[in-house]
Amino acid sequence: MKLLPLIFIFTLFSSVSCTDNSTTTTETEHPTYTDEELMTQVQQDAFKYFWDWANPNSKLARERYLVENPSFEANIVTTGGSGFGLMTILVGVERGFVSRAEAVSRLTTALHFLETADRFHGAWPHWINGTTGEVIPFGTVDNGGDLVETAFLCQGLLTVREYFKNGDASEQALAQKADELWKGVEWNWYTKGENVLYWHWSPNYEWQLNHKIQGYDECLITYIMAAASPTHPITPEVYQQGWARNGAIVSAASKYDFPLVLNHNGAPGNVGPMFWAHYSYLGLDPRGLTDQYANYWDLTKNHTEIMYSYCVINPQGWTGYNEKCWGLTASYTRNSDGSTGYAAHQPNNDKGVISPTAALSSFPYKPDAAMHFLRFLYEEKKNQYVGFAGPYDAFSPKFNWVTQRYLAIDQGTIAPMIENHRTGLLWNLFMQAPEIQNGLQNLGFSSTQHGF
Repeated sequence: MKLLPLIFIFTLFSSVSCTDNSTTTTETEHPTYTDEELMTQVQQDAFKYFWDWANPNSKLARERYLVENPSFEANIVTTGGSGFGLMTILVGVERGFVSRAEAVSRLTTALHFLETADRFHGAWPHWINGTTGEVIPFGTVDNGGDLVETAFLCQGLLTVREYFKNGDASEQALAQKADELWKGVEWNWYTKGENVLYWHWSPNYEWQLNHKIQGYDECLITYIMAAASPTHPITPEVYQQGWARNGAIVSAASKYDFPLVLNHNGAPGNVGPMFWAHYSYLGLDPRGLTDQYANYWDLTKNHTEIMYSYCVINPQGWTGYNEKCWGLTASYTRNSDGSTGYAAHQPNNDKGVISPTAALSSFPYKPDAAMHFLRFLYEEKKNQYVGFAGPYDAFSPKFNWVTQRYLAIDQGTIAPMIENHRTGLLWNLFMQAPEIQNGLQNLGFSSTQHGF
């Protein structure tokens, strides 16, 4: 996860965008929902971020939205968050939030924009100017292709293709455009001729960032997409030696009696933020998915169990952590001086800040605990913690603090992961793609859930 530029940007503008509720808010009574009604409600709320607040020209996702300053950075489009947004819009169609025709029109505009936007050996940058399609540098030397953000986007493009490929003429045209876009990514070029994928390339700075993509973290989908490409695929050796580090990815550690299964490169024995169990698995179905290194259902479920146990045990004694208020992931944070920044919250970097997307996007893995958190938000704390586009990005009971801001990458996992829990929609669409099945099998994966 690339944090430094975001920390700088968010801290720089914290004085104009931080909301600090320093007085106790008295909650009014809210109606009691059934579980199904409540899941639909939060899905519809999160959907609004990508529909009502989309960049007006490109129709792709804004990087962030500040409630008290809606025009702030309104033209910054996020590549990965837009991929999550594509999948959120499919949920919107299935749930009746918008019609198929409305979605096709919106998505057609978005994909035509992506066709003409800056690309670097097929990869899109982290940030795009929503009016011109030109790269907006994420950092001084990060002004070119971002392969991980591109993988998140392509995960969404493939689900769009599969969803609309048998529809009417306009739907089939949309599916064809999605197919063309993802096939244009030169995945193998991003190896530099080595057996590992590199995250960035810039026409000005070339490989200067020198960031190898090595597991385990949120980037698994990058290797899956690269292996699945029918036009520019990587070899299995790139996955085995690069991502899996010749087996060093396997962990023997446990937390709260739950095996970690896989190690983070550089931080063995620690469980990471919850987005590791979300970003790659919006489309990639971990149920019954195995390779020589892991059972991916055990991996993602155990990650959730460890995070839940940590918050309930609450070793640092933070106010408000309990069975119905839990979940740490990358989000806005409250800095020690009271300003607002950004942090990858996890057990070894716990700042007393709860990020709603952490629990809500974990519905497939621990549904009862996720539902308790959802009821806590909507039936006890709605006035404080929920806005127009769903739960605000982060809050801290200890400091009576909430930031009335949204991030695309956080809102974007909520509706798809809840829908995967309810119907398996995105998992089934993505996993039925023949290229994905071929790519997974080439890397040594098998899926009992999907019959290969």
